[in-house]
Amino acid sequence: MLIIFVGLPGSGKTTIGRQMGRRLGLPFLDSDTVIEQRLGCSIREFFDREGEERFRDIEQNVIDDLSKHHHGVLSTGGGAVLRPLNRQHLHARGKVVYLRSTPEEVFRRLRHDVQRPLLQVKDPQEKLRDLFSVRDPLYRETAHHVFDTGRPSISKLLNAIIAELSLDGFDTHNSHHHSSRP
Repeated sequence: MLIIFVGLPGSGKTTIGRQMGRRLGLPFLDSDTVIEQRLGCSIREFFDREGEERFRDIEQNVIDDLSKHHHGVLSTGGGAVLRPLNRQHLHARGKVVYLRSTPEEVFRRLRHDVQRPLLQVKDPQEKLRDLFSVRDPLYRETAHHVFDTGRPSISKLLNAIIAELSLDGFDTHNSHHHSSRP
């Protein structure tokens, strides 16, 4: 049983993923955290030192591994959908939820976040618009469900996602349903 979150950096994948794990009593993992544990340094350092291609190789191994063996909730890095193999593995091995944020929303959320190498550019909003136009179709291709994150609150969004997953036949009560009940 695996619920996977994909979306732009800053779309809330980690926050929503963690809350969902808590709510459903399922273990939560963030693929970027797992990658950093394996690297023994921050993704940003590795990225600067070894380059994107090398980072994507490691990310691909971690995603393959986690999508095979992790049960629970998984959030992925914003660029995880760039490789076709990742899209295939994620879609085939779990229920994928795309948290769809507009570039404007993401910018509003992240503009004070100096940890995002992504935004250390002259025009971060333009950078986000570019990212969105490239990645939105890839997120959609990977996902089983798309939710716009422009909703008023995290708990409302979470309720909507859980409701949708149970409609989808996903057992969100963590127990087995018996259809023989009167």
